[in-house]
Amino acid sequence: MTDKKLAFGLMRLPLKDASDVTSIDYEVLCGMADSFINAGFTYFDTAAPYHAKTSETAFRECVARRYPREAFTVTDKLTLSMIDTADDIPGFFDAQLARCGVDYFDYYLLHALNRDSYQKAKNFGAFAFAAEKKAEGKVRHIGFSFHDNAALLDEILTNHPEVEYVQLQINYLDWEDPDIQSKDCYEVCVKHKKPVLVMEPVKGGLLAGLPGDAAMLLKEAAPGMSAASWAIRYAASLDNVCMVLSGMSTPEQVKDNLSYMTDFTPLSDSEMKVLAQAAEVIRSKETIPCTACRYCVESCPQKIAIPEYFKLCNNISKFGDTYSGNAKRTYDHHVSQGHGKASECIGCRQCESHCPQHLPVTAYLKDAVRLLEV
Repeated sequence: MTDKKLAFGLMRLPLKDASDVTSIDYEVLCGMADSFINAGFTYFDTAAPYHAKTSETAFRECVARRYPREAFTVTDKLTLSMIDTADDIPGFFDAQLARCGVDYFDYYLLHALNRDSYQKAKNFGAFAFAAEKKAEGKVRHIGFSFHDNAALLDEILTNHPEVEYVQLQINYLDWEDPDIQSKDCYEVCVKHKKPVLVMEPVKGGLLAGLPGDAAMLLKEAAPGMSAASWAIRYAASLDNVCMVLSGMSTPEQVKDNLSYMTDFTPLSDSEMKVLAQAAEVIRSKETIPCTACRYCVESCPQKIAIPEYFKLCNNISKFGDTYSGNAKRTYDHHVSQGHGKASECIGCRQCESHCPQHLPVTAYLKDAVRLLEV
């Protein structure tokens, strides 16, 4: 693994048409890749679902066909949600190699493991497949990206010591989040001596556009540094982190990232204190003090995903219009998965009788309707 800790995530690429995620602007992307590689960086990260299956092809056209193989490293992923049977995996993998224009992957990860996809991985022999491809030389290193709790992560790493890397969602706002469990998951990786690849260090771009008072704290501490730089440097400062992904969309974002990651300096103790203050300011903007214990969900006859909806409302409170569109898309996804809408609350108040915080849940659900459905 290179000593350069910045990775180019190919998930939010420049587009010719903002309404069409497949309309990747190859000319702009080539320029961004050139800047990245010319500054001494090599690591690119892609996956089949990114940009509706066109991210891998964009990598081939803008990097693999324009640079010698030793000039870059590339990570791809086995996306189990796109696999119907174990027999589909070899063809899926071969198609990925072809789309990326390479003979081997430097890193190959089982994609987005959680309790359900881990079971699927076991049923389909996905770990054994990755190890087989490593033995064949078609993959240099194997690992997985992860979206679940620390207990499951410990179970997976205990059962699969052959794994070399784990990709985790880590950022300064989610570090101690009880749902995401970034800190706990990171510590599990440290225990198992597995280096960490970081995804979402800027929380999907939210930490690049902070509320005014939080942004002012960072600006006063370092007038010339962007809000995104604080987030990426935070993740890169963790001892067991070997790579931090940034989903760069514009040449300006590449330039900004290179300005502080080319000669990376970890955050100082005083900078960590400032960042902690900014995080506290952001958290203070939450309007619903839900702890996501989920007792309310167990009793809801409408199957409303109450904690999930409240978290979306809190993120809108913290980040405003920057987050609103994404919140509504996430809300629609929850509904599509069979959860009731907030507006389908029948006012039975069983949720309130089970809430340890004694929250006025039905009233907060009316706020959710206003923020997420209107």
